[in-house]
Amino acid sequence: MTENDRSEIQQLFARLLRAWTDNDAVAYGACFTEDSDYVSYDGTRAAGRAPMQDAHDQLFRGVLAGSALVGEIESIRPVGRDVAVVHGTGSVLMPWRSRLPRRRRSRQTLVAVRTPAGWRFTALHNGRVRPVRIPAPDSLPARLSQAMGRWARGLGLGHAR
Repeated sequence: MTENDRSEIQQLFARLLRAWTDNDAVAYGACFTEDSDYVSYDGTRAAGRAPMQDAHDQLFRGVLAGSALVGEIESIRPVGRDVAVVHGTGSVLMPWRSRLPRRRRSRQTLVAVRTPAGWRFTALHNGRVRPVRIPAPDSLPARLSQAMGRWARGLGLGHAR
């Protein structure tokens, strides 16, 4: 992947943010391939540009009217000459806010592909940033979970091993 490719992907991401901030579903959809997959923060999946674009049109004219998309690219990792995995932040800033609330922080995994029309995203998966601490194996929550598992298996409940 060349520096020019990286620059084009960064420009594509910037267009994505700008299209959202302009509440322009057509321009937002143009950042994606026709056969793209889009998974929203709530797990909803749109298969194809058209349903994703239609959903954003409704959002931009409804509950997200006047909102902005703020974020940045965290990394671009080429996985082939014409494919890259992009990690970035992209969080919705509502029009009555001047800064992003912590609970609205989101991170995206995007797959960018080179097309005859330039780089486009062919997949996006959006998730809220809400890290949880992993309990140590000998902690109380872990010991309780282990005991519940032994109890369930003893009663023949749950999944078999």
